Amino acid sequence: MATQHGVLLLLLLLLLQISSQVAYCGSIVKYLPGFQGPLPFVLQTGYIGVGENEDVQAFYYFIESENNPKVDPLMLWLTGGPGCSAFSGLVFEIGPLAFQNEEYNGSLPNLVYRPYSWTKISSIIFVDLPVDTGFSYARSESVTARSDSLLVSQTHQFLRKWLNEHPQFLSNEVIIGGDSYSGIPIPVIVDKISQDNEEGVQPWINLQGYLLGNAATTRIEKNYQIQFAHGMGLISDELYQSLQKNCEGEYIKDDTRSALCSRDLNSFDEMKSGINTAHILEPSCQFGSPKPLKASWRRSIAENYPLKLVKDTRLGLPPLYCRTYGYFLSRYWANDDSVQKALNVRKGTKKEWQRCTYNIPNKADIPSSFPYHVKLSRKGYRSLIYSGDHDMNIPFMATQAWIRSLNYSIVDDWRPWYTNGQVAGYTRTYSNMMTFATVKGGGHTAPEYKPEECLDMYSRWISNRPL
Repeated sequence: MATQHGVLLLLLLLLLQISSQVAYCGSIVKYLPGFQGPLPFVLQTGYIGVGENEDVQAFYYFIESENNPKVDPLMLWLTGGPGCSAFSGLVFEIGPLAFQNEEYNGSLPNLVYRPYSWTKISSIIFVDLPVDTGFSYARSESVTARSDSLLVSQTHQFLRKWLNEHPQFLSNEVIIGGDSYSGIPIPVIVDKISQDNEEGVQPWINLQGYLLGNAATTRIEKNYQIQFAHGMGLISDELYQSLQKNCEGEYIKDDTRSALCSRDLNSFDEMKSGINTAHILEPSCQFGSPKPLKASWRRSIAENYPLKLVKDTRLGLPPLYCRTYGYFLSRYWANDDSVQKALNVRKGTKKEWQRCTYNIPNKADIPSSFPYHVKLSRKGYRSLIYSGDHDMNIPFMATQAWIRSLNYSIVDDWRPWYTNGQVAGYTRTYSNMMTFATVKGGGHTAPEYKPEECLDMYSRWISNRPL
């Protein structure tokens, strides 16, 4: 009898251990509200505790490669901001889901399958970091601070813990990717992973390289907006020449600017005030935000566009043809109770999901990621640096400038690369295994504007083929 009790106790302990591991690893999501039928890919969601006492609970969406997850690369993706949810990267950039572009009528927005997902050829972890991004949350008030260095530490810790809980991916090649503000933390994260690998920290991560799109790097990228605007015909020759003369190449506003420089910068701001700086050819639209619209905006929308204003007046409602309409839909979808239940979001941990939490201060304690590109180049890591060529926020010439400063020789000189027989952009490769590519017609988040071309670019680079 005692032996039977012992066996039963052992079995119970084993079952408890297995169930706790499954809960910790996350849960498979087979259906999502708004999507017709079962998901045609493997989606897992869950939390990984990071920081001291795991007080930061980082939420993630993991999508297995739709090709061969056992051997395909594994990418960890950070959306920029800082503070933009990884879900934004999933549905608007490189994941297999997208919102149906249709007028919001008060019901749950619909999702559709996105054919040009990077999960066609790789598994991707979309993680909500820094703290209080997306569905991530802090278990105590003392850990709600944000900084670049904290983001680096928490992301690095997240990945090692995630791999410990998913040992079947330990041998897969690992890529770290992101865009926009992620250009600051990602090179530092890659360097930290590399250092810990060298020091024998477990689990060892099969790190191969990194990729960045329209990435902040030196924090002076705005200096190139003047050159970009002039080249695109947005400002006159006279204003351009006056800016060069009076500002002496420093175009970031501060109290040290001369009166003439400040005057010219104000003229520049006026010239670009009606431009969508994320993509200068697209309409300038109201951004989905928690701030109420001015009465004049609301009247203008109501008078000029055949759309119904919804009851939640905290959100500005752009016209349906605006790309930002999808951001608006994402907020209504992600805040639905049935959606959060399907995603296994812990009830009560978030008052409201926001695509980007720009209102939370972030300590910019990494002044530039350029020194880390230098270190990673010396270590021989591959990198893909791409730029949507119609982005004014971080213009492609700003990215080219810091790449040139690395001072590596060119091994494959400037040439076009193609999708479906058409020029999709231009590319150049350097001896440090860094590939630079423009995405013709792309904006600040290039895959959002040119999904097919960007999938081609990524698939060639990830398989070590020239663009």
